[in-house]
Amino acid sequence: MAVIKEFFRSKKFLVIACIAAFLIGIMIYAAVSSSNAISSAIGTVFAPVQKLSNKISDAVTGGLDMLFNAREYYEENQELKKELAALYAQISDYTEISQENDRLRDMIDLAQSNAGIEFSEPCTVIGRTANDIYGSFFIDKGEKDGVEYYDPVVTADGLIGFVTEVQYTYSLVTPLLSNEISLGVYCVRTGETGVIEGSYELALDGMVRMVYIPLECELTEGDIVITSGYSGNVPKGIVVGTVGETQIASNGLSRVGVIKPTVDPFGQKTVFVITDFDGKGAGYEDK
Repeated sequence: MAVIKEFFRSKKFLVIACIAAFLIGIMIYAAVSSSNAISSAIGTVFAPVQKLSNKISDAVTGGLDMLFNAREYYEENQELKKELAALYAQISDYTEISQENDRLRDMIDLAQSNAGIEFSEPCTVIGRTANDIYGSFFIDKGEKDGVEYYDPVVTADGLIGFVTEVQYTYSLVTPLLSNEISLGVYCVRTGETGVIEGSYELALDGMVRMVYIPLECELTEGDIVITSGYSGNVPKGIVVGTVGETQIASNGLSRVGVIKPTVDPFGQKTVFVITDFDGKGAGYEDK
């Protein structure tokens, strides 16, 4: 009590009381006065106070709203999450159907442009050989799907490689980059023939070598080479790649060129196996 009595007798209390009395006087005067100037001045003085009051009021109202309606907001949020998940599922289904249609369209285009060739159903790449610079991969088709050893594997862009291991439900594909692959080809523009071979060094750059090119060849950079079909392991006319630079072989009797395959084995998700074609099994072995 003594502290309170001392406060009321202090100068601070007198200052606060005077200021309060002054403000109350101004408010009373403004209420009964018709002077626009005074009312405007009062409004200017108290505008910041009113703004602060409105902000505090809005914050309190918002807090009370969240407090009393939290359950409703939670349930609404859960419902929105369910709707969003359903929407994502629809988008995923649409994407899968669209991709399947693209794969089927590719197969139809391949079949129509290659008479006498039979293709497997679209094969999905299901795995890859670890640390393989050639890009070998596994597909989800095997013996039960009519896939056989050394069947050619293609996309709509051209030859990618050959089946080198067949199991009942899956197979291993070895790309053209591999040093295990050897294949007869010829140039579409000039008709000049050669054999492509993979190598470790060239595989690092995604290339293969074309050997046994005639010494006086007319090959130029960008020429397209396709399968010759002489081996009986692959149909004639499948695109293989484009010519890079050529140079005279070390024996001086022919030329050697660098070929860039048109299909990158590392970037494929879906491929097709050529299970049968006219002339399959005939000709020399070039693998």
